[in-house]
Amino acid sequence: MSAATTTTPDAVLEDLRQLVRGPLVGPGDPGYDEARKVYNAAVDRRPAAVVRVADVADVIACVDFARRHSIPLAVRGGGHHGAGFGVQDGALVIDFRDRRSTTVDPAAGTVRADAGCTWGDVDHATGAFGMATPSGFVSTTGVAGLTLGGGTGYLTRHFGMTVDNLLAADVVLADGTFVTANADSHPDLFWALRGGGGNFGVVTSFSFRCHPVGEAGEIVGGPVLYDLGDTEEVFRWYRDLLPALPDELNGWIGVMEIPSSAPFPEELWARKACAIVWCYSGPRDRGDEVLAPVLEFGDPLLTGVQPMPYAMLQSAFDGLLPAGMQWYWKADVYEEIPDEAIALHRRYGETIPSPLSTMHLYPISGAAARVREDATAFAFRGGGWNGVIAGIDPDPANLAAVTAWATDYWADLHPTSVGGGYVNMMMDEGEDRVRAAYRGNYDRLVEVKRAYDPYNLFRFNQNISPV
Repeated sequence: MSAATTTTPDAVLEDLRQLVRGPLVGPGDPGYDEARKVYNAAVDRRPAAVVRVADVADVIACVDFARRHSIPLAVRGGGHHGAGFGVQDGALVIDFRDRRSTTVDPAAGTVRADAGCTWGDVDHATGAFGMATPSGFVSTTGVAGLTLGGGTGYLTRHFGMTVDNLLAADVVLADGTFVTANADSHPDLFWALRGGGGNFGVVTSFSFRCHPVGEAGEIVGGPVLYDLGDTEEVFRWYRDLLPALPDELNGWIGVMEIPSSAPFPEELWARKACAIVWCYSGPRDRGDEVLAPVLEFGDPLLTGVQPMPYAMLQSAFDGLLPAGMQWYWKADVYEEIPDEAIALHRRYGETIPSPLSTMHLYPISGAAARVREDATAFAFRGGGWNGVIAGIDPDPANLAAVTAWATDYWADLHPTSVGGGYVNMMMDEGEDRVRAAYRGNYDRLVEVKRAYDPYNLFRFNQNISPV
């Protein structure tokens, strides 16, 4: 198969149109420009066709069709990834946006979610029962992409990574067969899906373990903002304190510009700051005791920690980060936050190039660090933080500036990292970066790839080549 294919004859696509129940949208059809959009507006690609699949049978038809006709195949779940892998020039796109059903089994403590779901869909369903499954930090993030890449979020320290809570996945393989992968059926595939991305098949639905969260689904959380001038002091305190905190308390730290909008006080608008967003997901009767050390520290500009539904914290940044922004991401994993790194966070915080550009460090500690490094494809189990530097702006004219800031920041900070990054927050950065992301698990992933996708049909991702 050749990735160079850029055109597909209309007659061939017409044949596919007869095989699927969901709408097929080609370049000449109304809605084509809308169908090819992804979250990151810096990605502008023209696929051969987008099939908004109606069911698993449509997925099988598309996989078989692409394989037989040597058409490049891309898969769009939530469309949220910074590199926009889900849409490719000249490709047939399997689009799950119409497949967003969820089913909660409160007695078993599980939830099943279609591949087109966002985490907002899942949180809505599980929140009715006071439960949640570990996910990310923005509710518009797609379930499929976040899960297949690993999944760090507010509940990571308490209940582990998203992949640690994945119970099963329904998958259409490269040969068109349909399987369910779990600990007992296709265990090698199940291992690889837990962090190895979309390399091994098209996952059509996921089943997760859920957990009771807080008080009937209500956590205590929110931001604490400090003046940027306090960055060194705040980072050192946070670095030393976090590993000793109970698993039920999580908090990510970053540098940002305070948004010029409610609910932030107008006198703080556009002020550069060091931020920590806390989430306490344990019993309410212990909340005051656990939170006291973090709420009594320093001289914050703003303290917004309060009881709220878990879904409210998950969606708190949705309005600031709608689809259609220009994005450039750089990522690494850090097992330590040395003083030289803290100095860089202060320096680059002072030069944030646009109101939404930011840096975040997300903990991978607590329960997540008690999983063996080879237990799942996600390999960073030594504690520490998943770090992302995001250059963000609504105006395409500013993309070069935010990209340069993110790239320079990352390059200066990279020597303090473990050498690899979290695949969900990487752009298309080449084979060496993919290898580094999987560390000692990479060779095993290659073997699974050879077994399930020897011709690399599923290559539009952080690709693990079978050869």
